[in-house]
Amino acid sequence: MFARTTTPWPLVALFTAGYLAPYLLPTTVGRLDSGLPLSATQAGAIGSALLLSSAAAGFLLASRVDRVGPRTLARAGLALAVLGYGTAALTASVPAVVAGALLGGFGSGTATTVAATGIAAMGVPPREGVRAWDPHRTTTLGLLSVSALAGTVYLTVPHLGPGHGLPLAAIALTAAAVWPLTSRLPIRTAATRQARRNQDPLPHLRAGLVLAVAMLFWSLAQNSLWGVSGRIGLTQAHLTEAAVGVVFAVALGTGLLGVIGAGALGPRLGRAMPVGAGTVLIAGCIALSASATDLPTFAAGEIAWNTLYPIVLSYVIGLAASLDPRGRWAVLVGSASSLGTAAGPLIGSLLSARAGFPAMGAILALGLLVVTLPMTAVALHTGGRPLLTGAVRRRGGTPAAVVAASTGTPADALPQAGTPEQPVVEIPIDAPAVPAQRSYDTAGPRQAAAAPGS
Repeated sequence: MFARTTTPWPLVALFTAGYLAPYLLPTTVGRLDSGLPLSATQAGAIGSALLLSSAAAGFLLASRVDRVGPRTLARAGLALAVLGYGTAALTASVPAVVAGALLGGFGSGTATTVAATGIAAMGVPPREGVRAWDPHRTTTLGLLSVSALAGTVYLTVPHLGPGHGLPLAAIALTAAAVWPLTSRLPIRTAATRQARRNQDPLPHLRAGLVLAVAMLFWSLAQNSLWGVSGRIGLTQAHLTEAAVGVVFAVALGTGLLGVIGAGALGPRLGRAMPVGAGTVLIAGCIALSASATDLPTFAAGEIAWNTLYPIVLSYVIGLAASLDPRGRWAVLVGSASSLGTAAGPLIGSLLSARAGFPAMGAILALGLLVVTLPMTAVALHTGGRPLLTGAVRRRGGTPAAVVAASTGTPADALPQAGTPEQPVVEIPIDAPAVPAQRSYDTAGPRQAAAAPGS
C-alpha cells in the first residue's frame, strides 16, 4: 500500500495521535467527574462514548483507506480530532463536551485506521530487492511514542491546575502536531486501482473472527480497570492526585522498557507464548491493583500491569496484521478492541459501584483467563511463518515453486500458501562439468526441482 521508500514515521505519528485518547482515559474521565456537574457513572459513560465513536470509525473505514487515499483520510481524521477535542476542552457545557468527545473520538479512530492499514501493508515487499518493514517493530515504535507522550502528560497535568480541559487539549494539540507529517503519506496507493478491480475476500476468516471477539473482551477487562484506576488510587489507596499521576507516569515508563524488550525479541518467542502467558500475568496484576489499599500495593499492581500490557498488545496487533497483507484484519481487530475499550469505563464504574473495587478486579481477572484460550489458539494456528508462492529462493535464483511447476512437478507437491516453510537440503549431484558458455543459474532446474520434497 505504501511505497517502501517511505519511512514508517508518519504511520508511527498517526498511531500515537490515535491511541493517545485511550491512554489518557483515567485522567480524562476523572477530570470530567471533578470539573463538570457529572457523577462518576456519567463521566465514565462519556469516556465510553468517545471510544465507541473511535471504534465506529475503524469499522466504517477498514476497507476504504485504499479507495479514499491515506493522506486524505489521515488529514480528515486529524482535523476532526483537533476540532472535537479542542471544543470539548474549551467549553463547560456538558452537551458540547459530549459532542466534542464523540467528534474527536471519530477522528482518533480514523487516524488509527490509516496507521494500522499502513503498518500491515508495509510488511509485504512488492518486489525482490525492496526492503519491507516489520509490522511488529513498527507497532512497538508507535507504542513507545504514545507511552512516552502519555507519561509526560500524567506528570505535567496535575501541576497545571484543575479543570476537565487539559487532557482533552493535550490530545487536540498532538493531532495538530502530527498534521505536517501527513505530507509524506501517499495521496493514492498502488492498491487503489487493484482494489477496485478485485475485491478479494478476507483471508483467515475464522481465525480473524475469533481473534476479534476475544480481543473485544480482552480490552473490556483491561479498560474496565484502567477507567477507574484513578479513583482506586484516590479513594481506596488514599493517595493525592499528584501521587497517582506519578504512579501512572512510572508505570507507562516501565511500559516503554517492556515495549523495547518486545521489539528486540521480535518473533523469536513466537506469538503464542507472549499472548497467552502475558495475559495470565496481566490478570493477576489487575486483581492486585483493584485490591490495593496503600501506595506500595497500588504502585506494584499498576506498574507490573502497564509493563505487560503494551508487550502483549504489540504481539496481538502483529498477529492481526499477519492475517491480511492489506491490513483489514488489523483494523477490524483494533476496532473490536476499541469496542471493549469503549465499554470499559462504564462497566468498571458499574461493577465498582455495586460490588466494590476488589470484587471488580476478581471478576475482570477471571474473564481475562477465559479469553486467554482462544487468543493463544489463534496465535498457535497462524504463528508459523507462511510460505507464499515464490518465497523460497536459491542464492540469486528463481523462486523454487515457479521452477518446480515449470518442470512438470505434480500440483499437489508444490508448496501452498500458508504452509510452514521447510528447511532446504542441498543434494550433491555427480554430473559432467558444464561448459562455461552454457552455464546455468545456481537456482536452475537441477537444484530447484527438489524443493517440494526437501
